[in-house]
Amino acid sequence: MGQTVRGVISRSKGQPVELVDIVIPDPGPHEVVVDIIACGVCHTDLTYRDGGINDEYPFLLGHEAAGTVESVGSEVTAVAPGDFVVLNWRAVCGECRACKRGRIRYCFDTFNAEQPMTLTDGTALTSALGIGAFADKTLVHAGQCTKVDPAADPAAAGLLGCGVMAGVGAAINTGAVSRDDSVAVIGCGGVGDAAIAGAALVGARRIIAVDTDATKLEWAREFGATHTINARETDVVEAIQELTDGFGADVVVDAVGTPTTWEQAFYARDLAGTVVLVGVPTPDMRIDMPLVDFFSRGGSLKSSWYGDCLPERDFPTLIDLYLQGRFPLDKFVTERIGLDGVEEAFNKIHSGEVLRSVVIL
Repeated sequence: MGQTVRGVISRSKGQPVELVDIVIPDPGPHEVVVDIIACGVCHTDLTYRDGGINDEYPFLLGHEAAGTVESVGSEVTAVAPGDFVVLNWRAVCGECRACKRGRIRYCFDTFNAEQPMTLTDGTALTSALGIGAFADKTLVHAGQCTKVDPAADPAAAGLLGCGVMAGVGAAINTGAVSRDDSVAVIGCGGVGDAAIAGAALVGARRIIAVDTDATKLEWAREFGATHTINARETDVVEAIQELTDGFGADVVVDAVGTPTTWEQAFYARDLAGTVVLVGVPTPDMRIDMPLVDFFSRGGSLKSSWYGDCLPERDFPTLIDLYLQGRFPLDKFVTERIGLDGVEEAFNKIHSGEVLRSVVIL
Protein backbone atom coordinates (compact mmCIF):
# COMPACT_ATOMS: atom_id res chain seq x y z
CA MET A 1 0.00 0.00 0.00
CA GLY A 2 2.76 2.45 0.90
CA GLN A 3 2.51 5.99 2.19
CA THR A 4 2.85 9.50 0.82
CA VAL A 5 5.42 11.87 2.36
CA ARG A 6 7.38 14.97 1.38
CA GLY A 7 10.69 14.70 -0.47
CA VAL A 8 13.23 16.92 -2.22
CA ILE A 9 13.84 15.92 -5.83
CA SER A 10 16.00 17.06 -8.71
CA ARG A 11 13.95 16.80 -11.88
CA SER A 12 16.52 17.89 -14.47
CA LYS A 13 20.17 18.88 -14.78
CA GLY A 14 21.13 22.08 -13.00
CA GLN A 15 17.57 23.13 -12.22
CA PRO A 16 16.47 24.14 -8.71
CA VAL A 17 15.31 21.27 -6.53
CA GLU A 18 11.62 20.81 -5.75
CA LEU A 19 9.78 19.79 -2.57
CA VAL A 20 7.05 17.38 -3.70
CA ASP A 21 4.95 14.46 -2.51
CA ILE A 22 6.58 11.05 -2.95
CA VAL A 23 5.38 7.51 -2.30
CA ILE A 24 7.28 5.17 0.05
CA PRO A 25 6.44 1.47 -0.53
CA ASP A 26 5.89 -0.93 2.34
CA PRO A 27 9.19 -2.70 3.07
CA GLY A 28 10.03 -5.86 1.17
CA PRO A 29 11.62 -8.87 2.92
CA HIS A 30 15.07 -7.27 3.34
CA GLU A 31 13.99 -3.63 3.44
CA VAL A 32 13.42 -1.02 6.14
CA VAL A 33 11.37 2.17 6.28
CA VAL A 34 13.19 4.84 8.28
CA ASP A 35 11.58 7.93 9.75
CA ILE A 36 14.23 10.55 8.99
CA ILE A 37 15.14 12.95 11.80
CA ALA A 38 18.09 14.79 10.25
CA CYS A 39 20.02 14.77 6.96
CA GLY A 40 23.14 16.72 6.05
CA VAL A 41 23.43 18.61 2.76
CA CYS A 42 26.50 17.09 1.12
CA HIS A 43 28.34 18.28 -1.99
CA THR A 44 27.50 14.90 -3.55
CA ASP A 45 23.81 15.86 -3.55
CA LEU A 46 24.71 19.00 -5.48
CA THR A 47 26.73 16.87 -7.90
CA TYR A 48 23.67 14.67 -8.48
CA ARG A 49 21.54 17.73 -9.17
CA ASP A 50 24.07 19.07 -11.65
CA GLY A 51 24.42 15.80 -13.58
CA GLY A 52 27.87 14.88 -12.32
CA ILE A 53 26.92 11.35 -11.21
CA ASN A 54 24.61 10.13 -13.96
CA ASP A 55 21.50 11.24 -15.87
CA GLU A 56 18.95 8.97 -14.18
CA TYR A 57 16.57 11.80 -13.26
CA PRO A 58 14.48 12.44 -11.27
CA PHE A 59 16.70 12.04 -8.21
CA LEU A 60 15.51 11.85 -4.62
CA LEU A 61 18.36 13.66 -2.91
CA GLY A 62 19.91 13.35 0.56
CA HIS A 63 22.05 10.63 2.10
CA GLU A 64 23.83 11.81 5.31
CA ALA A 65 20.97 10.80 7.54
CA ALA A 66 19.94 9.59 10.96
CA GLY A 67 16.48 8.46 11.96
CA THR A 68 14.29 5.90 13.64
CA VAL A 69 13.29 2.56 12.15
CA GLU A 70 9.55 2.64 11.50
CA SER A 71 8.94 -0.79 9.96
CA VAL A 72 10.97 -3.74 8.69
CA GLY A 73 10.57 -6.56 6.17
CA SER A 74 9.88 -10.16 7.05
CA GLU A 75 13.53 -11.29 6.82
CA VAL A 76 15.09 -8.37 8.72
CA THR A 77 16.69 -9.26 12.05
CA ALA A 78 19.53 -6.75 12.52
CA VAL A 79 17.26 -3.79 13.32
CA ALA A 80 13.75 -3.40 14.73
CA PRO A 81 11.11 -0.66 14.89
CA GLY A 82 12.22 2.07 17.27
CA ASP A 83 15.97 1.62 16.73
CA PHE A 84 17.97 4.83 16.22
CA VAL A 85 20.13 4.36 13.12
CA VAL A 86 22.62 6.13 10.88
CA LEU A 87 22.24 5.28 7.19
CA ASN A 88 25.16 4.17 5.03
CA TRP A 89 25.58 3.72 1.30
CA ARG A 90 27.82 0.65 1.34
CA ALA A 91 25.78 -2.25 2.72
CA VAL A 92 28.17 -5.13 2.02
CA CYS A 93 27.00 -8.33 0.36
CA GLY A 94 29.28 -10.89 2.03
CA GLU A 95 29.40 -12.93 -1.19
CA CYS A 96 31.51 -11.10 -3.78
CA ARG A 97 35.20 -11.84 -4.36
CA ALA A 98 36.29 -8.95 -2.10
CA CYS A 99 34.06 -10.03 0.78
CA LYS A 100 35.10 -13.67 0.50
CA ARG A 101 38.76 -12.65 0.72
CA GLY A 102 38.10 -10.69 3.91
CA ARG A 103 38.30 -7.30 2.17
CA ILE A 104 34.77 -6.35 3.12
CA ARG A 105 35.35 -2.59 2.83
CA TYR A 106 35.91 -3.10 -0.92
CA CYS A 107 32.64 -5.01 -1.48
CA PHE A 108 31.85 -4.92 -5.20
CA ASP A 109 28.13 -5.69 -4.91
CA THR A 110 26.68 -3.49 -2.18
CA PHE A 111 22.96 -3.61 -1.39
CA ASN A 112 20.22 -1.02 -1.83
CA ALA A 113 16.45 -1.31 -1.51
CA GLU A 114 14.95 -3.39 -4.30
CA GLN A 115 11.76 -1.36 -4.66
CA PRO A 116 11.90 2.21 -6.00
CA MET A 117 10.31 5.13 -4.27
CA THR A 118 8.15 7.08 -6.73
CA LEU A 119 6.39 10.31 -7.49
CA THR A 120 2.62 10.21 -6.98
CA ASP A 121 2.17 9.56 -10.72
CA GLY A 122 4.26 6.38 -10.44
CA THR A 123 7.51 7.80 -11.87
CA ALA A 124 10.42 5.93 -10.28
CA LEU A 125 12.94 8.01 -8.33
CA THR A 126 16.69 7.39 -8.29
CA SER A 127 17.80 7.66 -4.67
CA ALA A 128 21.05 9.54 -4.07
CA LEU A 129 23.66 6.94 -3.09
CA GLY A 130 20.81 4.46 -2.70
CA ILE A 131 19.35 6.37 0.25
CA GLY A 132 17.24 9.43 -0.70
CA ALA A 133 16.86 11.00 2.74
CA PHE A 134 15.72 14.57 2.03
CA ALA A 135 12.32 13.19 2.89
CA ASP A 136 10.11 12.57 5.90
CA LYS A 137 10.77 8.85 5.43
CA THR A 138 12.86 6.67 3.15
CA LEU A 139 13.17 3.03 2.09
CA VAL A 140 16.57 1.32 2.32
CA HIS A 141 18.09 -2.14 2.54
CA ALA A 142 18.43 -3.36 6.12
CA GLY A 143 22.21 -3.47 5.71
CA GLN A 144 22.19 0.29 5.19
CA CYS A 145 21.03 0.83 8.78
CA THR A 146 23.59 0.96 11.59
CA LYS A 147 22.33 1.15 15.17
CA VAL A 148 24.05 3.77 17.34
CA ASP A 149 23.52 5.26 20.79
CA PRO A 150 20.24 7.23 20.72
CA ALA A 151 21.76 9.82 23.08
CA ALA A 152 23.57 11.31 20.07
CA ASP A 153 22.25 14.47 18.41
CA PRO A 154 20.74 13.21 15.13
CA ALA A 155 22.03 16.27 13.24
CA ALA A 156 25.58 15.33 14.17
CA ALA A 157 25.20 11.56 14.01
CA GLY A 158 23.84 11.56 10.47
CA LEU A 159 27.00 13.19 9.13
CA LEU A 160 28.84 9.92 9.66
CA GLY A 161 26.77 8.65 6.73
CA CYS A 162 29.14 10.25 4.22
CA GLY A 163 31.50 13.22 4.54
CA VAL A 164 32.71 12.92 8.11
CA MET A 165 33.29 9.17 7.84
CA ALA A 166 35.06 9.66 4.51
CA GLY A 167 37.50 12.12 6.07
CA VAL A 168 38.09 10.35 9.38
CA GLY A 169 38.51 7.05 7.59
CA ALA A 170 40.88 8.52 5.01
CA ALA A 171 43.23 9.46 7.84
CA ILE A 172 42.80 6.51 10.21
CA ASN A 173 41.74 3.56 8.05
CA THR A 174 43.34 4.30 4.68
CA GLY A 175 46.28 6.45 5.73
CA ALA A 176 46.90 4.49 8.96
CA VAL A 177 47.85 7.70 10.76
CA SER A 178 49.24 6.90 14.19
CA ARG A 179 50.72 8.61 17.23
CA ASP A 180 53.61 10.99 16.49
CA ASP A 181 52.99 11.04 12.72
CA SER A 182 53.14 14.25 10.73
CA VAL A 183 50.02 14.74 8.59
CA ALA A 184 49.05 17.27 5.94
CA VAL A 185 45.49 17.70 4.72
CA ILE A 186 44.85 19.60 1.49
CA GLY A 187 41.34 21.06 1.37
CA CYS A 188 39.59 22.02 4.59
CA GLY A 189 35.92 21.56 3.89
CA GLY A 190 33.88 18.96 5.73
CA VAL A 191 35.90 15.95 4.52
CA GLY A 192 39.27 17.61 5.07
CA ASP A 193 38.37 18.83 8.55
CA ALA A 194 37.15 15.33 9.39
CA ALA A 195 40.54 13.98 8.33
CA ILE A 196 42.17 16.56 10.59
CA ALA A 197 39.90 15.55 13.48
CA GLY A 198 40.73 11.90 12.86
CA ALA A 199 44.47 12.59 12.87
CA ALA A 200 44.10 14.52 16.11
CA LEU A 201 42.05 11.69 17.63
CA VAL A 202 44.86 9.16 17.19
CA GLY A 203 47.58 11.50 18.42
CA ALA A 204 49.33 12.79 15.30
CA ARG A 205 52.19 15.04 16.37
CA ARG A 206 51.92 17.65 13.64
CA ILE A 207 48.77 18.32 11.58
CA ILE A 208 49.13 20.77 8.70
CA ALA A 209 46.00 22.22 7.09
CA VAL A 210 46.18 23.55 3.52
CA ASP A 211 43.51 25.66 1.82
CA THR A 212 43.07 28.84 -0.19
CA ASP A 213 40.43 30.25 2.17
CA ALA A 214 41.48 31.91 5.44
CA THR A 215 38.14 31.15 7.09
CA LYS A 216 38.47 27.44 6.32
CA LEU A 217 41.96 27.44 7.76
CA GLU A 218 40.56 28.85 11.00
CA TRP A 219 37.94 26.09 11.01
CA ALA A 220 40.76 23.57 10.55
CA ARG A 221 42.46 24.78 13.73
CA GLU A 222 39.24 24.12 15.64
CA PHE A 223 39.44 20.48 14.54
CA GLY A 224 43.04 20.02 15.59
CA ALA A 225 45.35 21.51 12.95
CA THR A 226 48.62 22.62 14.52
CA HIS A 227 49.78 24.60 11.47
CA THR A 228 48.04 26.19 8.48
CA ILE A 229 49.18 27.03 4.96
CA ASN A 230 47.35 29.40 2.65
CA ALA A 231 47.93 27.94 -0.81
CA ARG A 232 47.26 31.31 -2.43
CA GLU A 233 50.22 32.87 -0.64
CA THR A 234 52.94 30.23 -0.54
CA ASP A 235 54.31 27.15 -2.27
CA VAL A 236 52.47 24.26 -0.64
CA VAL A 237 55.20 21.62 -1.07
CA GLU A 238 57.96 23.86 0.24
CA ALA A 239 55.86 25.00 3.18
CA ILE A 240 55.00 21.43 4.23
CA GLN A 241 58.64 20.40 3.94
CA GLU A 242 59.71 23.35 6.09
CA LEU A 243 57.25 22.28 8.78
CA THR A 244 58.52 18.68 8.72
CA ASP A 245 62.27 19.20 9.11
CA GLY A 246 62.73 19.22 5.35
CA PHE A 247 61.45 15.67 4.87
CA GLY A 248 57.77 15.99 4.04
CA ALA A 249 54.74 14.62 5.90
CA ASP A 250 54.29 10.97 6.80
CA VAL A 251 50.73 11.08 5.42
CA VAL A 252 49.20 13.61 3.03
CA VAL A 253 45.43 13.54 2.47
CA ASP A 254 44.12 15.15 -0.71
CA ALA A 255 40.53 16.10 0.13
CA VAL A 256 40.10 18.16 -3.05
CA GLY A 257 40.84 15.72 -5.86
CA THR A 258 42.41 17.73 -8.68
CA PRO A 259 45.66 17.13 -10.59
CA THR A 260 47.20 20.15 -8.86
CA THR A 261 46.35 19.07 -5.31
CA TRP A 262 47.32 15.44 -5.96
CA GLU A 263 50.74 16.47 -7.29
CA GLN A 264 51.18 18.69 -4.25
CA ALA A 265 50.35 15.73 -2.03
CA PHE A 266 52.75 13.47 -3.93
CA TYR A 267 55.74 15.78 -3.59
CA ALA A 268 54.88 16.99 -0.08
CA ARG A 269 55.15 13.51 1.49
CA ASP A 270 58.25 11.97 2.96
CA LEU A 271 60.20 9.56 0.75
CA ALA A 272 58.36 6.60 2.26
CA GLY A 273 55.20 8.52 3.02
CA THR A 274 51.60 7.87 2.06
CA VAL A 275 49.27 9.85 -0.20
CA VAL A 276 45.54 9.34 0.32
CA LEU A 277 43.13 10.59 -2.35
CA VAL A 278 39.66 11.08 -0.88
CA GLY A 279 38.57 14.11 -2.92
CA VAL A 280 36.66 12.95 -6.01
CA PRO A 281 38.14 13.90 -9.42
CA THR A 282 36.02 14.42 -12.51
CA PRO A 283 36.44 12.01 -15.45
CA ASP A 284 38.26 14.57 -17.62
CA MET A 285 41.15 15.14 -15.20
CA ARG A 286 44.63 13.88 -16.17
CA ILE A 287 48.11 13.87 -14.61
CA ASP A 288 51.38 14.16 -16.53
CA MET A 289 54.34 13.37 -14.27
CA PRO A 290 57.80 11.83 -14.76
CA LEU A 291 57.60 8.09 -14.17
CA VAL A 292 61.02 8.17 -12.53
CA ASP A 293 59.53 10.24 -9.70
CA PHE A 294 57.23 7.32 -8.86
CA PHE A 295 60.15 4.89 -9.01
CA SER A 296 62.39 6.98 -6.79
CA ARG A 297 59.94 7.16 -3.86
CA GLY A 298 58.64 4.36 -1.69
CA GLY A 299 55.55 4.52 0.45
CA SER A 300 51.99 4.24 -0.82
CA LEU A 301 49.57 6.00 -3.13
CA LYS A 302 46.03 5.14 -2.04
CA SER A 303 42.45 5.99 -2.87
CA SER A 304 39.93 6.03 -0.03
CA TRP A 305 36.39 4.77 -0.67
CA TYR A 306 34.06 6.01 2.06
CA GLY A 307 37.07 6.19 4.36
CA ASP A 308 37.53 2.42 3.94
CA CYS A 309 34.95 2.14 6.70
CA LEU A 310 32.91 -0.73 8.08
CA PRO A 311 29.77 1.03 9.30
CA GLU A 312 28.92 -1.57 11.95
CA ARG A 313 32.39 -1.12 13.45
CA ASP A 314 33.11 2.56 12.87
CA PHE A 315 29.78 4.36 13.35
CA PRO A 316 29.10 3.17 16.92
CA THR A 317 32.73 3.75 17.92
CA LEU A 318 32.77 7.33 16.65
CA ILE A 319 29.40 8.04 18.24
CA ASP A 320 30.73 6.76 21.58
CA LEU A 321 33.82 8.96 21.25
CA TYR A 322 31.58 11.91 20.41
CA LEU A 323 29.42 11.32 23.48
CA GLN A 324 32.59 11.09 25.60
CA GLY A 325 33.68 14.51 24.32
CA ARG A 326 36.68 13.06 22.49
CA PHE A 327 35.49 13.59 18.90
CA PRO A 328 33.96 16.97 17.90
CA LEU A 329 31.18 15.68 15.66
CA ASP A 330 28.80 18.50 16.53
CA LYS A 331 31.26 21.12 15.25
CA PHE A 332 30.51 20.04 11.69
CA VAL A 333 26.90 21.27 12.00
CA THR A 334 26.94 24.88 10.81
CA GLU A 335 23.18 25.43 10.56
CA ARG A 336 19.88 23.59 10.85
CA ILE A 337 17.32 24.11 8.11
CA GLY A 338 13.99 22.75 6.87
CA LEU A 339 13.29 20.65 3.79
CA ASP A 340 12.48 23.83 1.90
CA GLY A 341 16.01 25.18 2.49
CA VAL A 342 18.02 22.67 0.43
CA GLU A 343 18.48 24.85 -2.65
CA GLU A 344 19.78 27.74 -0.55
CA ALA A 345 22.09 25.30 1.23
CA PHE A 346 23.54 24.35 -2.17
CA ASN A 347 24.30 28.04 -2.78
CA LYS A 348 26.14 28.18 0.54
CA ILE A 349 28.24 25.17 -0.48
CA HIS A 350 29.31 27.09 -3.59
CA SER A 351 30.24 30.16 -1.56
CA GLY A 352 32.05 28.18 1.14
CA GLU A 353 29.92 29.57 3.96
CA VAL A 354 29.21 26.31 5.73
CA LEU A 355 30.74 23.00 6.70
CA ARG A 356 27.31 21.37 6.79
CA SER A 357 23.77 22.59 6.59
CA VAL A 358 21.58 19.93 8.17
CA VAL A 359 17.92 19.40 7.32
CA ILE A 360 15.85 18.77 10.45
CA LEU A 361 12.54 16.96 10.11
